[in-house]
Amino acid sequence: MRLLTLREVTSLTTLRKDMIRQLARDGKFPSPIKLGERRIAFSSSEVDAWIKRMTEEGPRVYEAQQ
Repeated sequence: MRLLTLREVTSLTTLRKDMIRQLARDGKFPSPIKLGERRIAFSSSEVDAWIKRMTEEGPRVYEAQQ
């Protein structure tokens, strides 16, 4: 498993950091993995799967979960 930094995730998804954090808190984006007190990362396979779902199904993927 490759880990992605928050910066890498923002680049891949084009979402802002605060939006990624909010979606993750709401269970609509892969949860971050805590690496240290001030360091998180995301599973690249989980982020890739989320991006794939978004491109196939559109934003309603996470809107429907509200």
